[in-house]
Amino acid sequence: MGYTKQKILNMAETEDVEFIRLQFTDLFGTLKNVAITKSQLAKALDNKIMFDGSSIEGFARIEESDMYLYPDYDTFEILPFRPHQGKVARMICDVYKPDGTQLENDPRYILKKVLKEAEDAKWLKKDELGEVAWLPADVELIEKIGTELGE
Repeated sequence: MGYTKQKILNMAETEDVEFIRLQFTDLFGTLKNVAITKSQLAKALDNKIMFDGSSIEGFARIEESDMYLYPDYDTFEILPFRPHQGKVARMICDVYKPDGTQLENDPRYILKKVLKEAEDAKWLKKDELGEVAWLPADVELIEKIGTELGE
């Protein structure tokens, strides 16, 4: 898709989007979201929307509760089951700490890290379109993985 900040702002305006859900998941895979109005969209696209991470199970203690949502522009989607006027859109976000580092407990961070490790270990490969595919594993590889995991 290749969305840019300006493209998202234009789409929100022309499609009459009123609300945007900035979505992320907790450690248990439960979808969470922070709802903002269209007037806050530019601020969200600049990674300046904060939330209380201590209210999310497994994210942070109260002393380190400030978290920022960094939307993934390419996940911008207008939800089809909402009214035609005053539509709702969503973007999936990464969770960051105030110092600009990604939260280690963020499931998206964990997934990206594991996919990078799998790619580095040659367990998956990108095709000519950039899509990721797992390489077929043989019995030796499966046994090696099991041994490394302590099984």
